[in-house]
Amino acid sequence: QVQLVESGGGSMQTGGSLTLSCAASGYTYNSYTMAWFRQAPGKEREGVASIGDAGTTAYADSVKGRFTISRDNAKHTLTLQMNGLKSEDTAMYYCAAGRWSPIPSQRLAPYQYSYWGQGTQVTVSS
Repeated sequence: QVQLVESGGGSMQTGGSLTLSCAASGYTYNSYTMAWFRQAPGKEREGVASIGDAGTTAYADSVKGRFTISRDNAKHTLTLQMNGLKSEDTAMYYCAAGRWSPIPSQRLAPYQYSYWGQGTQVTVSS
């Protein structure tokens, strides 16, 4: 069965860095678009970054220039490097796998993604 397992969350001070990882199994990893989403208490789940099977990336405006998404198709892993963390980055972060959209604005839409991990918590404090 499909499994997406996130790791690397934790607590960090403002301005610090964290690296999230996602290990995927149970499906044809290389054929899927991968993404990171986050959800803060009381807020809707929002797309953070996505990466297609060929490496095309998309980022939410709120994280551009600070976060970098990457994938290793040989190891079936997904990574989110987060630098310059802000308190508003505090959320549960989810790894997701789904289909590619030719429309850039749809690449961070939750409905594009069929498989989800359980999430890893990121807490940023001053």
